[in-house]
Amino acid sequence: LQLVESGGALVQPGGSLRLSCAASGFTFGAYRIGWFRQAPGKEREGIACIKGTGGSTFYSDSVKGRFTISKNNAKDRVYLQMDSLGPEDTAVYFCAAENVGLFGLCVLGSDDYGDWGQGTQVTVSS
Repeated sequence: LQLVESGGALVQPGGSLRLSCAASGFTFGAYRIGWFRQAPGKEREGIACIKGTGGSTFYSDSVKGRFTISKNNAKDRVYLQMDSLGPEDTAVYFCAAENVGLFGLCVLGSDDYGDWGQGTQVTVSS
């Protein structure tokens, strides 16, 4: 199983960015896929999750209403659309996956995911 993030960049406050997570070695159906971020000196924070089956989603309060997680099963990709970005969103962003079966829930704890990508840097600055 491999996860590769892309799309990180330097963006101005108020701007938007879309991150992509390319998955290989598994099919989404029985997995939950999460997006996490880690800012310098801070703990890793779970921000969004999507179920492989059904597509239900869950967000942290810090990004709810600004970020949208989605997936394209045909392309084996999960996306994170980030709008209204602020300096507080500056971090390395990771995607992660966990096989939870068809009825597993979407959760945002780091310990609830066993496979991780290498991360992509997002910097929000003027």
